[in-house]
Amino acid sequence: MSSVSILEKIAQRLRIHSLQMTTAAGSGHPSTCLSCAEIMACLFFHEMRYNPNDPEAWENDEFVLSKGHAAPILWAAYAEAGIIPEEELLNLRKIDSVLEGHPTPRMPWVKAATGSLGQGLSIGVGLALAQKLAGVKARTFVLLGDGECAEGAVWEAANAGREFKLGNLVAIVDVNRLGQSEPTMHQHDLKAYAKKFKAFGWDVYQVDGHKIEKLLEVLAKARLGPKPKVILARTVKGKGVSFIEDKNGWHGKPLKPEELEKALAELGPRPEIEARKYVRSRPKVQGPKWKDSFEFELSSYKDKTATRLAYGLALEKLGRVNDRVVVIDGDVKNSTYTDKFFSAFPNRAFESYIAEQNMIGLAIGLAAKGFLPFAATFAAFLTRAHDQIRMAAYSFSNIKLCGSHVGVSIGEDGPSQMGLEDLAMFLPIPGCTVLYPSDGVSTEKCVKEAARHRGMVYIRTTRPATPILYAPEEEFPIGGSKVVKKSEQDAATVIAAGITVHEALRAAELLEKEGIRIRVIDAYSVKPLDAETIVKSARETGGRVVVVEDHFEQGGLGTAVALILPEKKLWKHLCIRDIPRSGRPEELMAKYGIDAGAIAAAVKSLLT
Repeated sequence: MSSVSILEKIAQRLRIHSLQMTTAAGSGHPSTCLSCAEIMACLFFHEMRYNPNDPEAWENDEFVLSKGHAAPILWAAYAEAGIIPEEELLNLRKIDSVLEGHPTPRMPWVKAATGSLGQGLSIGVGLALAQKLAGVKARTFVLLGDGECAEGAVWEAANAGREFKLGNLVAIVDVNRLGQSEPTMHQHDLKAYAKKFKAFGWDVYQVDGHKIEKLLEVLAKARLGPKPKVILARTVKGKGVSFIEDKNGWHGKPLKPEELEKALAELGPRPEIEARKYVRSRPKVQGPKWKDSFEFELSSYKDKTATRLAYGLALEKLGRVNDRVVVIDGDVKNSTYTDKFFSAFPNRAFESYIAEQNMIGLAIGLAAKGFLPFAATFAAFLTRAHDQIRMAAYSFSNIKLCGSHVGVSIGEDGPSQMGLEDLAMFLPIPGCTVLYPSDGVSTEKCVKEAARHRGMVYIRTTRPATPILYAPEEEFPIGGSKVVKKSEQDAATVIAAGITVHEALRAAELLEKEGIRIRVIDAYSVKPLDAETIVKSARETGGRVVVVEDHFEQGGLGTAVALILPEKKLWKHLCIRDIPRSGRPEELMAKYGIDAGAIAAAVKSLLT
């Protein structure tokens, strides 16, 4: 039997599985599965090389289903490859099944969650870059839909694929002409897509996506050359079922049982073929042998130091003891101070340029292959990548993010540069740890803790230099806090983090002149919060609590503290409540009521 005949039979089986699964589930996207059946058959049973018994093997080619709504055909391919039992397919979308409506890493062969369209190519860039860094011959394949090619993130990724010279990256665009509500931007105009990818420096191939022999030809051509490759496959949505072929209105609509019966009659009987016999693998290769320590010597701080600088110093030292660490920056490395790492480890440092969405997707891909990515930019600009960040959480991704230049304390640059919403963005993200250090020592310790911790971590750093509060031997475990000022006569508890810790200590000095003592807590671990210490201190100071933060009112430290306090009768929340202006840091902190004077006034108001 010829390869073409074999793959045609497998494609037919994939179509039938996809229809049966979605009808059994009563939901799903069968029409977009039908358009890519030949593509999936050619990839999984001819072109790709992988060991079906080991999803983590470095010799495996990686696959990203960027058009995640086509998950049923991915599950079908895994079943045909012998990775999952065929009978499991009918559990699609059931609560106790890993075969979810869109792929997530609950299924071990899925390296990252997809389905929020436009993100898969960035993840693929990260995976391909990881393979290149590891020196293995494996490749990464990404299947995109034509509709998601309207997303800017796709073109950020295309730019990066060229910039990193990823000859091992192959994208396939399933150009099936129809989106969810209407035809796609370019419909079947492959030349329009070709012009774009060529402009980004990719090798481009055009093909009829339903002709196996032609697909095999372009896939063979895409093995060669230093550039990333894209295959533009002209397909028909709903291919094989006459009453849904190339018809709008069938996106996300499973066939009813009677429609399924009609469709299966058109497709004919399921071909008898043992597809798993045609899975191809490579010889076993050794993965990277990494130094994997987290212990580095702290800097010796004598003068005021910006936490952003301490972050950069810590990364450079972490990189010396841990080969898994890679750093990505969004063209602000001389402000985030990741330039320290870039200078020391140019082969493990990657400029994302001003493309924050791709920066996060790149980090997700690198983390999926075992690297330890730290990505940094201004906190205000991370908001552009919020969708990628939430999808990183759904990918259970081990990425570390740093947002610098937070709050009004950055000063004269004005509100467009001030990260004032970042805590509200990160705190609700499931499994995301949030750290907000106040000095150089705590920053370096937080970097160490972030590296050790399995899961997403966000570190918030500030622009101005601040005094050193802590001795080098102090530890800053995740979930902890520091009571930096305490007495038996404390009349109120002031909870701060980052730069406002210093303002709280200044307020304590002002109040002591009036015979008033306060307790000051450095809540450096904003999530998880040290609820035990905070509640205990609130109780010991008569329930009087002031929370002060350089952040907007909703969703920050104040919100986190409010959720754990049993009572808030004697409560003040000092935060930024208006759109700030430009000005000197001290002017702005005074104007918006988060400086020492404002804290002292808030405490006194609770005592009257």
